[in-house]
Amino acid sequence: MIVTAVPVGFVAGLFGIGGGLITVPFLFYIFGSLGINQDYIMHLAVGTSFAIIIPTSMVSVLTHHKYKAVDFKIVKSYGIFVVLGVIFGTIFAASLKTKTLVLFFSIVIFLLSIYLLLLKEREKNITLNIKLHLQIILGFLVGFISAPMGIGGAVMNVPILKFFGYSINRSIGSAAAIGFLIAIFGATGFLITGSYLETNIPLSIGFLNIPAFLIFIPITTFMARIGAKTVHTIDKNKISKYFGFFLLIIACKFLYEYFKL
Repeated sequence: MIVTAVPVGFVAGLFGIGGGLITVPFLFYIFGSLGINQDYIMHLAVGTSFAIIIPTSMVSVLTHHKYKAVDFKIVKSYGIFVVLGVIFGTIFAASLKTKTLVLFFSIVIFLLSIYLLLLKEREKNITLNIKLHLQIILGFLVGFISAPMGIGGAVMNVPILKFFGYSINRSIGSAAAIGFLIAIFGATGFLITGSYLETNIPLSIGFLNIPAFLIFIPITTFMARIGAKTVHTIDKNKISKYFGFFLLIIACKFLYEYFKL
């Protein structure tokens, strides 16, 4: 777990994703090897991932804010609808089987990776106003989709904000802040639903594994600060491509796991 926590934290800060894209697959393997009920392995990985994202994303946001790369105005207005999506998405995720969650995770990440690889960085940082009806629709969808995946939503929010004119740096910083909100409500939701289902998973509260949480937190928060600083020293045109390739690898790996289940 310690070895994995290092890249999780660094990537969280670098791409503003909270680290869930790495944490969920890793925890999925660990919990599976421990003989935990297969019906709840993915749920436990997702719930624990959300808990880990809370402090990790907080450190990432604070670091990005120092570089003036967080638009708190969009975080407040858009974030409300994202949170509503998370609440409904958590309830939806609790009813799904592990295999279905894995397939859902793979498809969404694959589509987003292709989008980022094809997307071109705009020459100027032109922040456009996102109309209210689009904030409602996109925000709810991002929250709803993020909940079953255990991620901070940046894999969707970064492309969305880029589409509306934000630079890659500002997109990542703002997405990290929105991810903090997603993580809080996501972790709470999985803790409650896991307790309600009376899963009785060892060393866990609901769908939140205590040992994994305690091991990851110190390392991911430290590495998130380093990753967030690094993103502001890299060529903007390259960051989107790196992000896209990263997502593509994760998507292919998880799709492979789906066919093994």
